[in-house]
Amino acid sequence: MLGRTLLNRYHITDHLGDGSTATVYKAVDTRLGRQVALKILLPHVRSSTRSRFFQEARAAAQLNHPNIMAIYDLVEDYEQPFLVVEYVEGVPLTDYIPSTPEIAVNLGYQIAMALEYAHQRQIIHRDIKPANLQVTPQMQVKIMDLGLALPREATRVTAEGMIIGTPAYLSPEQAQGHALDHRTDIYSLGIVIYEMVTGQLPFDADDISALLLQQVRQPPPPPRLVISGLPVGLETVILKALAKHPTRRFQSCRAMADALQESLKTDPLPDQATPVRPPAGPTSTPAHAIRLILADDHSVLRKALISSLEAQPDFTVIGEASNGDEALTQTLALKPDVLVLDLNMPGKGGLDILPVIRARMPDVKVLVLTGREESGYIVRALRAGANGYILKSADEDELTSAIIKVMQGHLVLGQGVTEKVVTGLLRGAQAENTLSDVERSTLLYVARGQENDEIARHMGLSMTMVIEIIAGIMNKLGARDRNEAALLALREGHILLDEIHAE
Repeated sequence: MLGRTLLNRYHITDHLGDGSTATVYKAVDTRLGRQVALKILLPHVRSSTRSRFFQEARAAAQLNHPNIMAIYDLVEDYEQPFLVVEYVEGVPLTDYIPSTPEIAVNLGYQIAMALEYAHQRQIIHRDIKPANLQVTPQMQVKIMDLGLALPREATRVTAEGMIIGTPAYLSPEQAQGHALDHRTDIYSLGIVIYEMVTGQLPFDADDISALLLQQVRQPPPPPRLVISGLPVGLETVILKALAKHPTRRFQSCRAMADALQESLKTDPLPDQATPVRPPAGPTSTPAHAIRLILADDHSVLRKALISSLEAQPDFTVIGEASNGDEALTQTLALKPDVLVLDLNMPGKGGLDILPVIRARMPDVKVLVLTGREESGYIVRALRAGANGYILKSADEDELTSAIIKVMQGHLVLGQGVTEKVVTGLLRGAQAENTLSDVERSTLLYVARGQENDEIARHMGLSMTMVIEIIAGIMNKLGARDRNEAALLALREGHILLDEIHAE
C-alpha cells in the first residue's frame, strides 16, 4: 500500500500499525493538503466485524471534541473499505505507565471530560485502554478508537451476552455480558488510572476466565499498598471508579473529573480522614458507601463475604487480610471505616491487634466476626475496644445491619451474644477478685496437659507450692479435680483457648 493514492486523493506515506480488524496508514489528503490516517479494513473479516467498523465512523462522526479523534470520511464501496481519520502525532498512553500522580490526574481528567462529552450524546466507548489513548507532545490526550462505541440508536451487532472488549479493562457487567451504560467506561478509566499510578494492573491472570472472574468478584488491591506515598484522595477516586456495582461508582464522568481535580489537594488530617456521619436510626443506610477491610484466615469464607458485601451499594471492600499482621498493616495504611475482624488467625490474633488499632486509629470501627462464642473472648474483645461482636453463624442481613450500626456509633452484639456478655462480665469481675496471675498461669499449664512436676519446673516453684495453688483454684471454682478446674476456667472465661495453644 505504501506509495499508493486511494481515490486520487489519499497518498499513503507510512505504515503506522496493525489491529485485529484494520491496518492503519499515514497519508496525505492531497485535496486539502493535510496529514490524515487511513484505517483500512482487513479482508475476509466477519460481517459483524464489518458492521462494527462502520459503526465506529457513524458514532464518532457525531462527536466534535478536542480530546476525541475526528472522523473525516467513510468509504464503503471501495475494494477495501476504509476510514479517513485525524492523524494524531504523539505516543500511546502506555508510554506514561507508570506516571506521577500529577500526570495521571492531568491525563485522567482529560479522558473523563472527553467521555462525559460522548456520554451526553448517548455514546459509550466500551474499550477504554492505554492502547486506545494517544498523548501529543503538548500533553493533550486523544481517544483514538471508537470501534466498540455504542450509540443509543445503534443496532446491536454482537449476540446478547457476548463479551467484547479488552479483558484487563472490562467492567464487571461487561465481563458478564450484561447490558451496559456509560458507567462501564468509568470502571475502565479507573483501571487505566490505577495502572498509571502503580505501574501494574489491579487484575491480572494468564487465563482469561480467571481474569474475568477477578473483574466480577475480587476487590482491587488498594493502590497505596503498591505505592505507599500515593495521595489518599487519589486512591479514593480510583477505588470508587472500580466499585463492582455501577451504583457505587461515580455516576458521571464529570463527577469523576471533578474528584480527580480535588484529589491532589492536601490529604485530610488523620482525625479528619473518615467523614463524620451523624447517628441515625438503626435501620437507616449511610449517605456514602462504607469502606471495609475484611480479615479472616479462611479464604473461602472471606471471598464469599466480599462477594456478598460488594453486591450491595452501601459497602465497598478496600482490603482483605488472611492474618493479624496483614489486618493491622492494611488498617493503618488504608484507614477503613470498619474493620471486620476474626479473632483466631495465624500470627497475631484479633485480640492482639485490637488494642493497637484502638490506640493508633481510634476512628476505625471494629466489628468482630468470629466462631468463638465463649464469654471470655467476647468480654476481652469488648474491653480491647471492639465496637461489635457477632458470630459467623449470623445470616447476611444480620452482618450488614451490624456493619451499619457500628458505623453509626452503636455497640452491636449478635444473636446469642448478649447473655454471654452479661455472664462473662460477672464472671470476669469475680475472676479478677479471686484468681491471681499465678493461679491463671497454673491453670494454663494444667489445660495444656502438663503434670505438677512440669508446672513446678516451668514456674520455678516447689512441688508443694504448685499442689497448694491447684487446691486453692479447685476450691474457688468448685471443681472436683485439677482437670475439671481447667475446664471450668475455660468455660467461664478465666483462661482462653488461644492462650492454651500459645505454646
